[in-house]
Amino acid sequence: MQVSDRIGRRMKLHDLHVLMTVVQAGSMSKAAALLNTGQSAISRSIADLEQAFGVRLLDRDRRGVTPTEYGRALLEGGTAVFDDLRQTVTNIEFLADPTVGTVRVGCTPFLAATFVSAVVDRLSRRYPRIVFRLVTATSAHAGTLHRELTDRNVDLLITRRSGSMTDERFDYESLFEDAFSIVVGAKNPLVRRRHIALAELMDEPWVLPPAHSVIASVAQEAFRASGLDYPSPTVITETAEVRISLLATGRFISIFSDAVLRFSGRRPELKVLSVKQALSRVPVGIVTLKNRSLSPLTHLFVAGCREVAKQLAK
Repeated sequence: MQVSDRIGRRMKLHDLHVLMTVVQAGSMSKAAALLNTGQSAISRSIADLEQAFGVRLLDRDRRGVTPTEYGRALLEGGTAVFDDLRQTVTNIEFLADPTVGTVRVGCTPFLAATFVSAVVDRLSRRYPRIVFRLVTATSAHAGTLHRELTDRNVDLLITRRSGSMTDERFDYESLFEDAFSIVVGAKNPLVRRRHIALAELMDEPWVLPPAHSVIASVAQEAFRASGLDYPSPTVITETAEVRISLLATGRFISIFSDAVLRFSGRRPELKVLSVKQALSRVPVGIVTLKNRSLSPLTHLFVAGCREVAKQLAK
């Protein structure tokens, strides 16, 4: 029997869905509960698939089930099949009504609160029936977002580009270069200084993200360029809201992306210092899965990203 006949006549999408659920749940009984069916029906679907392909797809023991090498290969293809079907359904819905649907975007909490929020605001005014699902992870867990994209749980990523984008699974489109500034609260006495050398800020109470973050790497590069050691921060936190709150006291100093000053509703509380040492810029762009067709709604979101990025460039 030819491969096309085996797929068309003997393999059912329902059985493939059952296999994916069993592996995700870790056991036949749990999968049966999730699918609201009997365990015998689950076993029958798995048996039909194994008969269709002539290989064992699952290893079973007392702890549950795990996919074999053949099972993992089928699961990988199954994920793509169901994603393509979902995209097809989305395309049909778009043809029926191009203003309805869901766009799933992966990004960091910071970009979600600034650039991505600006894009959502712009598009939601034009297309109020579109749903925007934002999946976030901190820069410390950037790999999580890429896994979400690889598993097709999100349609695209909006992310800072760190290092070279060499992974052949992804396509990258640059949107804008994110600049950084040394920032204090409006009450800080340093606001009155016109020109400040970076060395004069060494003993200030710094509030900085962890060393693995993009902002920390930008700061380290700037201090090295001035022949200085990296300052010992008084507070280490990934959360932008905490840093803004501490700056508002008038005592602390930090580094922020210029996007905060553009998009944050709390911008009056932040003042950029006139520091002689310029900080480097970091590209921000769109990451998509290579060879994956984007839905019309995703194309619409990408177009919105380009529009907001052009405003930033101006």
